[in-house]
Amino acid sequence: MNIICLGLSHHTASIELREKFAVADADLIQAADRLGGMDGIDESVIVSTCNRVELYAATGDSTLGFESLNRFLGGQADAHHYDPHIFYRYDTPHSVRHLFRVASGLESMVLGETEILGQVKKAYGTASTNGKTSKHLNKLFQRAFNVAKEVRTNTNITRGPVSVGSVAVDLAEKIFSRLDGCKVMILGAGETSEMTARAMLSRGVKSIFVSNRSYDRAAALAAEMGGKAIHFGEWEGPLQEIDILIGSTAAPHPVLTREKLRPVMNQRRNRPLFVIDLAVPRDVEPAVNELDGVYLYDIDSLQAIAQQSMEVRRQELTVCEQMIERHVNEFSNWLMNARMRAAAGQSPLMPAESCRVSES
Repeated sequence: MNIICLGLSHHTASIELREKFAVADADLIQAADRLGGMDGIDESVIVSTCNRVELYAATGDSTLGFESLNRFLGGQADAHHYDPHIFYRYDTPHSVRHLFRVASGLESMVLGETEILGQVKKAYGTASTNGKTSKHLNKLFQRAFNVAKEVRTNTNITRGPVSVGSVAVDLAEKIFSRLDGCKVMILGAGETSEMTARAMLSRGVKSIFVSNRSYDRAAALAAEMGGKAIHFGEWEGPLQEIDILIGSTAAPHPVLTREKLRPVMNQRRNRPLFVIDLAVPRDVEPAVNELDGVYLYDIDSLQAIAQQSMEVRRQELTVCEQMIERHVNEFSNWLMNARMRAAAGQSPLMPAESCRVSES
């Protein structure tokens, strides 16, 4: 029995192409039934996320198995988009290594991110619950979850913020200890500032104010986040009550200066103000940082912190890959012994493995 994988990801295909082959959650069971009924497919798991669509299968005939996987993905897109050459194809042991890397976050857009582990667990859970996996994929995916846990526990690959938004949220938590109860204002409605505000909202921020030159855009964004829109000419009014200001306007000169902010800080009674300036040119005069209680970070300083964290993660790659290679060799040896025992008419040696998705 071989383990094969066919797929495409952000490494090999644009989002416009990936979305043509994506399997929606609502269609996953039906798609799994269709894939599981194809020639040469003994066991199967479909992993479909915004960054990848991958099919894993246990098969006694790799050639026939790959033909079926190709037919399945071909059915996900019309003839105009389907080209079998856009997919990567992995057979044992490369398929095993690839899954271990995916589950560990080494193939992710953000190196070491952990969201993919939950997505792979969900994909496997759906397949196993619906009877699409058995001894080979059960053991493979359980091992993948163990590998991901070992990588996350014993290396620094997942540690430290790696985006401007995550850096800003981490800094905010250091300044305020907790974000629940904090109030945020978005000045301008740029994509990065929106993502940063949403990240803070997910960490417990109490309320969001949005001010933009286009009031309709401010009102729409505020409605999405359960916040309040403010006319651009009136944004200075709530400065007294906010805790975090995110600036991302297209103004050609600073809209917040030291002279404007000084009387506000004098009235805040030692309440800190975290200012995140994501605009280029900058929205906030650098001299603002000289005021007591003001913590100002511009986009360059945030990116520098993120880059330091990413460099730490890159340095951990060799350690992670060594861990993964050990597990690949162990699984490959188990698979080879299982083949030999099957050829001899014996039951494969199976340690006590559960089909339950393991906790990380």
